[in-house]
Amino acid sequence: MRTSPLVVSSSASPPDAREYEGLLHSGRVRLMDAEHTAISLEGRFDLAYNAGHALSLAALRRHGYRSDNRYLVFQCVAHTLGLPASVWRVLDAAHKQRNLGEYRGSMNINARMVTELIAAVKAVLAALDALPPIA
Repeated sequence: MRTSPLVVSSSASPPDAREYEGLLHSGRVRLMDAEHTAISLEGRFDLAYNAGHALSLAALRRHGYRSDNRYLVFQCVAHTLGLPASVWRVLDAAHKQRNLGEYRGSMNINARMVTELIAAVKAVLAALDALPPIA
């Protein structure tokens, strides 16, 4: 019997419209800031990564789940929003890069990485915006 990836390392928790809207707001603001080219690449990466996390978490929360694992939140967008693997792979690669920077001091960020990350986060936001509000 196969278990849904939404259940494996997540816990059930009813959706909360206020929390959902807060995550959407956080993601939107950070994404908007990440697009400012006057900010360093590292700063833009950090903003885009955190926008992606907030929005991907909003999608997971919308389905009534929480996760203690950041990487799982990104990998679930294929299931929570029906996005292609190419989107979650960019988010997952950003997560790995973020961990290298946070835990090993290795921030090897380039413009292409930031551009691809912003595009992936925009895809997550577009999919969320296409959904009806939570009742």
